[in-house]
Amino acid sequence: MRDTKESRLLLVLLVAIAFALITVDIRGGRNSPVEGAREAAATVFGPIENGLSSAVDPVGDAVSAVRDSGSRHDRLTLLEKENAALKAKLGSDDRNRSRLAQLDKMLKIAGEGQYGIKGAQVIAIGSAQGFSWTITIDVGANDGIKRDMTVLNGDGLVGRVTTVGPDTSTVLLANDPDFTVGTRMEGSDELGFASGQGDRPLRVELLNGKAEVKKGDRLVTFGSQADKPFVPGVPVGVVSRVDPSGGGLTRTLYVTPYVAFSKLDIVGVVVEAPKKDPRDEVLPVKPKPVPTPTVTVTVTPSADASADPSATDEQQQ
Repeated sequence: MRDTKESRLLLVLLVAIAFALITVDIRGGRNSPVEGAREAAATVFGPIENGLSSAVDPVGDAVSAVRDSGSRHDRLTLLEKENAALKAKLGSDDRNRSRLAQLDKMLKIAGEGQYGIKGAQVIAIGSAQGFSWTITIDVGANDGIKRDMTVLNGDGLVGRVTTVGPDTSTVLLANDPDFTVGTRMEGSDELGFASGQGDRPLRVELLNGKAEVKKGDRLVTFGSQADKPFVPGVPVGVVSRVDPSGGGLTRTLYVTPYVAFSKLDIVGVVVEAPKKDPRDEVLPVKPKPVPTPTVTVTVTPSADASADPSATDEQQQ
């Protein structure tokens, strides 16, 4: 190559790129962003590199020296990175334990209701703009998922499948304003329809305007024809408020859902409906009422009060 201004500029540019890559590689260590390129290049150019190892070794020794020098001068930084990695690992372990707990709880519900479920993980959430509440899960048509299948977790009703791709699906959450599910009251069997209200309690319209309902009553899904989109018996929520009966044809309730829609992680798609309606068997066990403690106050006479009153009179004289 002729020694021209362009060739010198090109040489300076190549040297700068080389040092930049070396710096990135040194700082990245095993997580270096050029690791993948290095492995691919090793596969293609490995035989050639073996033949040229004698010429390349000095450069490799120099890079190793720079790496060793950096580690000697940055021991504190290295320790900080190791501590951060350990904390990240502990956090990951905590998350795994949480997921196992969620999975165990969901399998318990599936067993009690005799639901055949396909476990899934939430991998994305939809935009909340326009009160649209959806999630994306990591199972799809290749896993046997179909549209209008019930989705639940270890707490209760999550929603229903609306869109199915090969490996992912979209779930409309039960708190979405476009979501409606038939419900049945525990014990009284009063029927109604629950609708989502975003981050507010579900609104339930009971078909019987004179139904006797109180705060704390619980609801489950009534189920749909052919079990699509909803299977029966899935816990929905607890009545938090009852509108006064105005003599109308229906009665309005407000229900706090069992599911925390902002904390979804492990869910299950019901791919096989129960052979019979589980009724109220899937509802959580009601907590036993805590007895109100009775406080007994015992008045103990003081030493002065129990003293001889004549002695007190003598002291006063």
